[in-house]
Amino acid sequence: MANYEFSQVSGDRPCCRLSRKAQICLGVGLVLLIASVVIAVIFLWPRAPLVWKGNPTTKHFPEIFLGRCLVYTQILRPEMRDQDCKKILSTFKGAFVSKNPCNITREDYEPLVQLVTQTIPCDKTLFWSKSKHLAHEYTRVQGKMFTLEDTLLGYIADDLMWCGDPSTSDMNYDSCPHWSENCPDNPVSVFWKVISQKFAEAACGVVQVMLNGSLSEPFYRNSTFGSVEVFNLDPNKVHKLQAWVMHNIEADSSNSCSGSSINELKLIVQKRNMTFACQDNYRPVRFVQCVKNPEHASCS
Repeated sequence: MANYEFSQVSGDRPCCRLSRKAQICLGVGLVLLIASVVIAVIFLWPRAPLVWKGNPTTKHFPEIFLGRCLVYTQILRPEMRDQDCKKILSTFKGAFVSKNPCNITREDYEPLVQLVTQTIPCDKTLFWSKSKHLAHEYTRVQGKMFTLEDTLLGYIADDLMWCGDPSTSDMNYDSCPHWSENCPDNPVSVFWKVISQKFAEAACGVVQVMLNGSLSEPFYRNSTFGSVEVFNLDPNKVHKLQAWVMHNIEADSSNSCSGSSINELKLIVQKRNMTFACQDNYRPVRFVQCVKNPEHASCS
């Protein structure tokens, strides 16, 4: 066996040595890498949606939205058949998805109202306050007048609930803000204010409003009509506001055209240089009420 000699290695010395500057750079790089990972985890880690007290987005919302849009544009108002319902839905959702539902602005819905334009004939606009059901029954029978819910956007959104959440690009099907949660700028409220304003601004000729005479205040300043619509009528296009104060057939009348709240409405309209007229229990609308109560004394 051959004789080999092994020399002793003194200590465990590294084959190379980093300079102090390089060590500092390496340390800083590691710190930045760790910080980047932590930040990425914070922003990309799935977060639980915000929890609210109100009802969640209506189930099957996209399907209901598209279905109503198609019924309206292809059957009810075929003159609007060229409207792109899928694009309308996408633009609608863009106003509030991935956003805090208490921070929605009028500008968020501006692309939607620019996309969907609809002309209402002069003298055919009907506003309502606390009389939604009766107003809709009347326009359905009358056939030529429009409430806001007889327009495309109003028809689609009527009685639906919706909201988004910052944690997802989908709609929130768990909960949405309730009116009592100090969240006035929620997606639903802002939407109705925006399209109510547009509806009022477009009105022309003689416009009508149906008010509930069975309430102590048929005209309520904090209602959508009292706070938004009446103040956005254009006096250059609207020359008269006709109020129909309708009383519930089965209840006693608590107010009429001579009441204080109607007088308040009259002053607002006249100050805006428009003529005001009022009629108790407008007969054609009363006929609609009488369909369900044909034996009532006021129906004879």
